[in-house]
Order: sequence, then structure tokens, then C-alpha cells
Amino acid sequence: MIGRKLSERLAKDGGLHGDKIGELVLHDVVEGSPPPAPFKVKSTASDLSAPGEAEKLVAERPELIFHLAAIVSGEAEADFDKGYRINLDGTRRLFEAIRKVSDGYKPRVVFTSSIAVFGAPFPEAIGDEFLSAPLTSYGTQKAIDELLLADYSRRGFFDGVSLRLPTICVRPGKPNKAASGFFSGILREPLAGQEAVLPVPDSVRHWFASPRAAIGMLLHAAQLDTARLGERRNLSMPGLSATIAEEIEALRRAAGDKAVRLIRREPDATIMRIVEGWPRNFDPRRALALGFRADASFEEIIRIHIEDEKMPAPPRGSGSASSAAGS
Repeated sequence: MIGRKLSERLAKDGGLHGDKIGELVLHDVVEGSPPPAPFKVKSTASDLSAPGEAEKLVAERPELIFHLAAIVSGEAEADFDKGYRINLDGTRRLFEAIRKVSDGYKPRVVFTSSIAVFGAPFPEAIGDEFLSAPLTSYGTQKAIDELLLADYSRRGFFDGVSLRLPTICVRPGKPNKAASGFFSGILREPLAGQEAVLPVPDSVRHWFASPRAAIGMLLHAAQLDTARLGERRNLSMPGLSATIAEEIEALRRAAGDKAVRLIRREPDATIMRIVEGWPRNFDPRRALALGFRADASFEEIIRIHIEDEKMPAPPRGSGSASSAAGS
């Protein structure tokens, strides 16, 4: 989803930080539909973790690589082998393919990491110095990738930036196997007039950003002066800290009580165990100082979803204002 929205934004802009894009190569395990663009767009499909596939992708020496591929949290926890094969082995193969080109080739690599690299117990707000100690296989895989990116950048094999994205909400389309999927589901489905399942208590607090904000972060990382990062290439992105209750109140204000009544509470111990090990709030001073920005409120996140997915505006509801930590 992020890759699709990123490619659409690049096609719309036609360039990046003042330079026209010559060609955009899209890669996934299934072939996608390239967006209309004022430059050449090529779509390819293969398993990045398979031997030789990463070498094919870097053979033409792209100047900028967005590495977004991952097995999501719930699936990585359920399928140990698959999670490590895609999230770790695939990433390592890509980094190695870049290194082996040598001959002065040094692309910018923007990698999507995750706040899952952090594990409980948490401070009130996670700062830039907090220990990376994940409590899921997904978080562990991402943490290893972060270390690899920092080391390969230090050695001069590529110019890497790693973004620990918040949970992206509202995620459009059908539900996936991410353990965090319900955060989007309890907004997306009711806004479309469908029932949604909530597997955790209303008191659960989490860290969010809209897809539009995430794309902005990726584009900002692509043009960032990495000399300002030094050797610390992994950044926790700004976001919005909110509880499920605050999320639901934002939905109530946007679409009324009728939409809220479509949320069915159905506790899931497995999901709850995973979510309990996730961060709830951040103090991302370093990323903010570098110019990264996120959404200001859940009302804004819902509005962005309605606009970007071209949904009819729902009738406005009523309710009290929600409290949430700003970006």
C-alpha cells in the first residue's frame, strides 16, 4: 500500500528535489499496475529473498532505492521461517547486491523500519536514546536490518536512512495479517458502513501516522542531507499518540453514533499479547529537528483517508474533543 501510494506521488510530481525522474522500477512479489507518469515506469515481480533477484534489481544502478518489502507483524509472528526469510534475508541480499556492484556506486537507500524495534517496559514517551529491545520476531528482524543499514552506510557501500514508521492509519483496502490491522479496521469499515472487530480494550494507546504523512516522510528522507545524521542512521518518526477510545471519538465526530455502533468488541488474547509489547508514545526530537512531520489529530487522519480514497463525506456527528499528543 505504501509502495503504491509512493509511486503515485512520484508520478504526480514528475521529479524529486528538483530533478526529473528518468525511470521508476516497481518490484513486488506480485506484479503491480504502474501509475500513469511523465517518465518510464517498469513493473517487475519476483521473490527478493531468492538468490540472484536483488542483483537483477540493482544491475542498472538506481540512484535512489526505497526498500519497503516486509512480512507484517502478525504473519511474521505466526510464520517464523517466512518472517526471517523476507524481512531479514531479503534485506541482506539487497544490501549485499548493492555492495558487490562497487566501482563507486553509492545509492541512497531509504528503508522502512518500525516502532516494533522497541519493547516494554516503556517510559512515558520514548526518546531518541531508548534501548532497542523488541518483543516480537517482526521487531527483531527490523532491528537487525537497522544495524545492517548503519554498518553498510558506515563502510560507504550505500547512503542509508532508516525510518521507524508509526502504525499507518487509516490503511485502505482489505484487512491484512498485521496484528495492528484493527487500528485501521475500526475506522475504515464503519466509514464504509461495514462492521469492524475490536480485539483489544479501549484503553490501549498507540502511535499513529496517516499514509499521506508516511509518504511525506519517505520523500523527505530521500533528499535529506545525511551528513546531519552522522553514524546514527535510524530515526523514530513523528506521529500521534492516541487511545482506542480517542480514535473512536474521532470517528463519532466524523460519522456519528451509527458508525461507532458498527464496532464489535471481540477480545483476542494473542493480539493483546502482541500489542502490549508495542510502544505507545514518542518524543522524536531528532526527526522533528531534521524536518520530518506527521498529522496533528485523528480528525485529520480520518479526513485524509476520506479525501485520498475519494469516499463520500460522512454526516458529521457530535461528541467531546479527544486528547492526543501532537507531532
